[in-house]
Amino acid sequence: MAKNVMEDASLVNQIKAGTHIEGEVKSSGDMRIDGTLKGKIQTQGKLVIGPTGKIDGDISCQNAEIHGVINGKITVTELLSLKSSSKLLGDIVVGKLAIEPGAQFSGSCVMGNAVKGLYNGNGHETAKERNERKAETVA
Repeated sequence: MAKNVMEDASLVNQIKAGTHIEGEVKSSGDMRIDGTLKGKIQTQGKLVIGPTGKIDGDISCQNAEIHGVINGKITVTELLSLKSSSKLLGDIVVGKLAIEPGAQFSGSCVMGNAVKGLYNGNGHETAKERNERKAETVA
């Protein structure tokens, strides 16, 4: 029986330059985008937006390295790295943030341990999670 490569989370999904996608993309593995995506993207792995990559929509991932353009909210549970060529217009929710000189960012940023568990699987904070977070902040 042949191994089903679609289920192998160690493979990197790629959207090449010149490719345009509209809709929602979900992946359990790493992903690299050098084309254009209009919509949502969710991955449980690392997301790399190449220098020619452009996202117009919300992003949710474990780690991200941005060289291209994002117009939307990005939620990263671990490390977000904005490279010198990156342009981000939107809000950031992140565990850790690294910004190289030359990177452009316009929006708000929530960072640190308070982010852990802040959002459920849909990217929205529930009332219970908000109350628990507030209780942790006060304590």
